[in-house]
Amino acid sequence: MSTELCNELLLLVLQFLDEEKYKETLHRLESESGAFCNVDYIAELVTNGDWDVLENYLAGFININGNRHSVKMLFEIRKQRYIEALNANDRPRALEILKKDLKPFKSMNEDVYKQMTSLITLNDIRLI
Repeated sequence: MSTELCNELLLLVLQFLDEEKYKETLHRLESESGAFCNVDYIAELVTNGDWDVLENYLAGFININGNRHSVKMLFEIRKQRYIEALNANDRPRALEILKKDLKPFKSMNEDVYKQMTSLITLNDIRLI
């Protein structure tokens, strides 16, 4: 089957899933195929603070070894999760995010990583 035909078929399937309200399946296929990035869905996830779902969705389009825009987007998503954990006073979760999710970005901007590390020592980050 030609690539053009496959792409047309994929877009038809995506359209069908959207029209029939199979939203979860629609977004999974968008991400897995990398054929269509739904900006409205991304905006919805950001507005709702669904950072894990957002990062999983974007994994079909970007990765940590991608271009600088992809890296910046992943960093900002993970940084937001970290700040929200600190704001909720969930220090164990914040530490886990810092060590697991943000550490790969340390070499890209060590000063920012150090500043974020120092936030964990504060009792209330809203007072800065």
